[in-house]
Amino acid sequence: MSIFIDANTRIVVQGITGKAGLFHSKQCMDYGSHVVAGVTPGKGGQIVHGAVPVFNTVEEACKATHPNASLILVPPTVAADSILEAIDAQIPLVVCITEGIPTQDMILIKRYLQESNTRLIGPNSPGVMSPGKCKMGIMPASIYKEGSIGVVSRSGTLTYEAVWQLVEKGYGQSTTVGIGGDPIIGTTYIDVLKAFNEDPQTEGILLIGEIGGLAEELAAEYIRDHVRKPVAAFIGGCSAPVGKRMGHAGAIISGCAGTAVSKIQALQRAGAEVAQHPADIGAAMIRALKRQ
Repeated sequence: MSIFIDANTRIVVQGITGKAGLFHSKQCMDYGSHVVAGVTPGKGGQIVHGAVPVFNTVEEACKATHPNASLILVPPTVAADSILEAIDAQIPLVVCITEGIPTQDMILIKRYLQESNTRLIGPNSPGVMSPGKCKMGIMPASIYKEGSIGVVSRSGTLTYEAVWQLVEKGYGQSTTVGIGGDPIIGTTYIDVLKAFNEDPQTEGILLIGEIGGLAEELAAEYIRDHVRKPVAAFIGGCSAPVGKRMGHAGAIISGCAGTAVSKIQALQRAGAEVAQHPADIGAAMIRALKRQ
């Protein structure tokens, strides 16, 4: 099995006629993902990639092609409206790649999500990948391999590094989930950990975090109390100056909260095997598996 997406996922791409939308939707299709429709207001009636119809609204796309997932590749100024449109269309899964959505917009989105049956992954996410089944995002598919390690991360680049190390050591992935690096996101570490914990294909879990916020500390509490599978982790930003934002909008330390040290200690107390540097991520996962 996999979590969130599989071989039966039917994707509508919002923003498909833009430069990023055209490129990444084609990459997903080349991997074997089922992109059944695209949406760009004012571009309805066009056909892209030889067979994918474009609609003016998500509602029209849903009536004609019945997608069960939306991939959002639009500018930040219209991303919130795109997410709301997908929620209103009752699409079960929405993956938002867009970076730079205003925080005020995400506060509104968060409230709408609480009253819906839609799961939002992102924003500022590289996407979701279930190797051998479905690619829904911007990740480089060639480095992935089907297997039994579930990966959840705030960082796209570190995800790719971790996946490459796992594959080099003979371990594939059940699913990788980029939850996004913004302060307000739709799906949390705990949501993904719960899904991996319940997935029979996933035998081990790799969590990749970074400085800022309390998400990793909260995840550590959940691991300690609920997860019964081997867990390895890596926290980026050990050398970041206190009070300085590093990369992601959520990667800023406030006082004593959100430091790399506090996150590492919390994960170690929860029983996770924590890698001490990026090159050790794959080896840490193997150590965690052997400890079980």
